[in-house]
Amino acid sequence: MVRILLAEDVHMVRGALVALLELEHDLQVVASVDRGDLIVPSALETRPDVAVIDIDLPGTDGLTAAADLHRKVPECRTLMLTSLGRPGTLRRAMAARVSGFLLKDSPPSRLAQAVRSVAAGRRVIDPELALTAWEAPDNPLSPRETQVLRLAARGADAAEIADQLYLTQGTVRNYLTAIVDKLKARNRIDAIRIAEEAGWIP
Repeated sequence: MVRILLAEDVHMVRGALVALLELEHDLQVVASVDRGDLIVPSALETRPDVAVIDIDLPGTDGLTAAADLHRKVPECRTLMLTSLGRPGTLRRAMAARVSGFLLKDSPPSRLAQAVRSVAAGRRVIDPELALTAWEAPDNPLSPRETQVLRLAARGADAAEIADQLYLTQGTVRNYLTAIVDKLKARNRIDAIRIAEEAGWIP
């Protein structure tokens, strides 16, 4: 029996996924949560074999939670679900040591099979997403530029970004100018849009 932890913030979707998985004779949902920061505590309590995690969760985003889960409950494998097939997101998922990555509009039978495959130690990646990621350009931003843009995307101004990253405001403005140039964007807002669509910033 494969024990599953399910993390999905939309109640109706979570209920449907639980019902769908429990129809399978060899799968059992032992915990379901609606926030990313509840994943690790629930996993420590229930010791699932596989965590099925939505990427966009309140509290802690799915990829951050997956990386934390890998550190604290290493025997639990992770299968990420997303409605957005962004190639950059797949690369971030691989960096977080995720075992599988599936689009939410995949057929129900594929979800059950993906859970079994991940539990057996195999890696599962949606074929359409894998092809997109293969053809997509690499993130041209440095880790620091990515940090700066992520904070800007959350509404922080230059002073707030400087304060959080221990930089001068002038340095932050230089980073933002370099980001706009690298992404061939019209302005900061356009740069945020480009980076979010590519999955380079969560």
